Amino acid sequence: MKNNVVWGAFLCFIAAVSWGAMFPVAHAAFQYIDPFYFTMIRYGAVTLILVVMLIWKEGKDAFRMEGKGLSLWFFGTMAFAVYNLLIFWGEDLMGQSGVMVASIMESLMPMISILIVWMFLRKRPHSFTAICVLVSFVGAMFVITKGDIGAFLGATDDIIPSVLIFIAVIGWVVYTMGGAKFSGWSALRYSTLSCLLGTVTAGVFVAIATLVGYVSVPTIDVVITTGPHSLFMIIFPGLIALLGWNVGVSILKPINALLFINFVPVTTLLISIYQGHPVTKFDIIGTFLIIISLLANNIFVRLQKKEYKQPIPSKLQEAGTKPQ
Repeated sequence: MKNNVVWGAFLCFIAAVSWGAMFPVAHAAFQYIDPFYFTMIRYGAVTLILVVMLIWKEGKDAFRMEGKGLSLWFFGTMAFAVYNLLIFWGEDLMGQSGVMVASIMESLMPMISILIVWMFLRKRPHSFTAICVLVSFVGAMFVITKGDIGAFLGATDDIIPSVLIFIAVIGWVVYTMGGAKFSGWSALRYSTLSCLLGTVTAGVFVAIATLVGYVSVPTIDVVITTGPHSLFMIIFPGLIALLGWNVGVSILKPINALLFINFVPVTTLLISIYQGHPVTKFDIIGTFLIIISLLANNIFVRLQKKEYKQPIPSKLQEAGTKPQ
């Protein structure tokens, strides 16, 4: 049991660090290639690897949709078209500042999921959790605006990319929540089929963008130059993080796994400092606020669950009532 926990923690840690590192790596690649074809090269390769793995491990029958094809396409599109295309598009449009903005938005996923459940499933979060959500968004605004909201609102060039990144993150949250509809499937099967369908959708979008002249097919020299970047993105944030995170969550349970999301902005921040890129005090303060809010809410949820597990007092049992 202990070994399983250590393994699950290791997988979640590697996944989170990989996601934190992918934004600086992608930014370096965008000096040579556009984010659309970079994403297609990355997930085209990931899809092929996953397909081979699924055939080898579960056989051809694992590719049967079982009447869930439309749902698979929708959730796959949310993750591998909406998320992957828009988050890197927004990062590229923002330039160097987009690296931290994309990372911070990614770390907001647990809080965004709480808001989605509140809005669409009518499950209002506890007041303390709502405060944590608010604090995390304040932290995000520090990073995005660099402490100058007026200048940010006046610079439409930054607003549009920020919205693209935010929509992208919502797409991944929807994909993650959609996994509950496929609880009877293995993590490999859900990842493979959703990735396959979502990447096809992304391919159609990129083809249209190419036809209208927004992007152009990269040359062989460009593909070779960005080869190391693509290889990292395929192996770590693409393959290992996708499968590792799903397996890690199944071992640790979501409440424990979500703690590792804290490593996403921290990794991005450390790599940016190492690369010599300017990091403002607002980047550090914003990252700190998000980490504190995630930790505080996680501890609160743990205490709540522990309280609910306490035995009901005998007088309450006799009365047939629940403790308030």
